[in-house]
Amino acid sequence: MTEATMVAGSKSEQAYQAVKARIVEGTYTPGYRLVLSIIAKDLGFSVVPVREAIRRLEAEGLVTFERNVGATVAGIDPTEYLYTMQTLSIVEGAATALSAPLIDGSAIARARAVNEEMRGCLDHFDPVRFTQLNQDFHSVLFEHCPNPHILDLVHRGWNRLAAIRSSTFRFVPGRARDSVDEHENLLRLIEAGADADTIEKAARHHRAATLDAYLAQANH
Repeated sequence: MTEATMVAGSKSEQAYQAVKARIVEGTYTPGYRLVLSIIAKDLGFSVVPVREAIRRLEAEGLVTFERNVGATVAGIDPTEYLYTMQTLSIVEGAATALSAPLIDGSAIARARAVNEEMRGCLDHFDPVRFTQLNQDFHSVLFEHCPNPHILDLVHRGWNRLAAIRSSTFRFVPGRARDSVDEHENLLRLIEAGADADTIEKAARHHRAATLDAYLAQANH
């Protein structure tokens, strides 16, 4: 591989990461037209690496290409979101229940610190930051799952949510406060040594409540 190829590849990767971040964060909203020349100028690149980045994002489903329109940011498929959240509520609930006996005091303290940071986000709400912290919190609860197959399904669910840019709290910010309270309830159940069924139901209800809030908002 020549130095020129490596540089071009590097710029293509940078363009890909930059455009993807703007899509995930909501700077480029669904339907936003991605004009290659404007993005290239903004990033300080030629059009070539930006075009390569857009092609990668199209292959991932984040960008669509329409005749006479060009590249635009893809919308969020509500059906895909529904199925992903339903599946995640089941497998993450199971993973959390299986992890519970293995979660020690330091892990609970770490999760509680993340949850308090989430609580601190509520007054000046940042849905992207809140969503990242939400993932950090749940990772502490399911990362000790001794069943690697269930854990793999949980990771796939989270990755699928990221692929469809799901910051649910952007659409239902009122759900965020309840979510923080439910996190604390989960931690208390684990601390108290609650049985697996109780923990699994609480974790599943927590995920399902977020889905219900989103669906209610979408239908409205």
